[in-house]
Amino acid sequence: MSGQTNYWVIKVSNAFFRLIASMFPELKTKLVQADMPYDPETFVKRTFMSSFMLSFGFSVLFIGGMLSSMGKSIGIAFLLFPVCLAVFFNYFIKAPDVKIKKSEKAINKEIVFASRFMIIEIESGVPIYNCFINLSKVYPAVGKYLGGVVDRVNMGTSIEDAINEAIELVPSGDLRKVLWQILNAIKTGADVTDSLSAVLEQIIKEQKIEVEEYGRKLNPLAMFYMLIAVIIPSLGTTMLIIFSSFIGFRLSLPVLLTIAGLVGFMQFMFYAMIKSSRPAVEL
Repeated sequence: MSGQTNYWVIKVSNAFFRLIASMFPELKTKLVQADMPYDPETFVKRTFMSSFMLSFGFSVLFIGGMLSSMGKSIGIAFLLFPVCLAVFFNYFIKAPDVKIKKSEKAINKEIVFASRFMIIEIESGVPIYNCFINLSKVYPAVGKYLGGVVDRVNMGTSIEDAINEAIELVPSGDLRKVLWQILNAIKTGADVTDSLSAVLEQIIKEQKIEVEEYGRKLNPLAMFYMLIAVIIPSLGTTMLIIFSSFIGFRLSLPVLLTIAGLVGFMQFMFYAMIKSSRPAVEL
């Protein structure tokens, strides 16, 4: 009887996770691009279980324990549990996007130099297959995918099919453009260097535009940083100390440490915002 019950529990849970995975149709492609060795159903299951444990620990154990120690009802902790579960799940389900973005930035830092290296190699008479081997040794981020092309060719796949498969796995749009041009040049018999040179010029122009936009963003960000993270906390803390001395309110060490922690958190958020908005360009 217990074995049959376990069977139905497993079957229902698998159907539940399969239903959630179907709500994210692009998850399978993202997992492949992020180089995460999970199918969508397994990844959703792992994400849900991690979110469940964190939500239970934070809302029921931590918040509930605090409310219980103060003699208050812990009902709000159980009401907070589904909210925490939804927040944590939506946060962890974006893990492939984070890894894809990180890989994309690493590739975009190398793409200009790797493309120039490729043009020089091909103009020197080096075959594309050998060019990919050399690139995989010099540029680790770009070479990871070009090395994958070499591995597929060694296993018997044609170079056209190998490049086509690599295009589906590449998280960077710039590298995808380069591979598309190489694939089209191989299929049509056109000069690869001309196509690569045109794509390289386009990539360089786009990166220059990104750098200019980033420069325009820095001015207002710097102003808001000085205002919110430096001036207001400094003057606010000073005024708070002065007013507390007039009204006889004592500022304890935990209060001051809390203020310092909030200021540090705001500064960290500004730093993370500026760092994340920096274009993936190697100048």
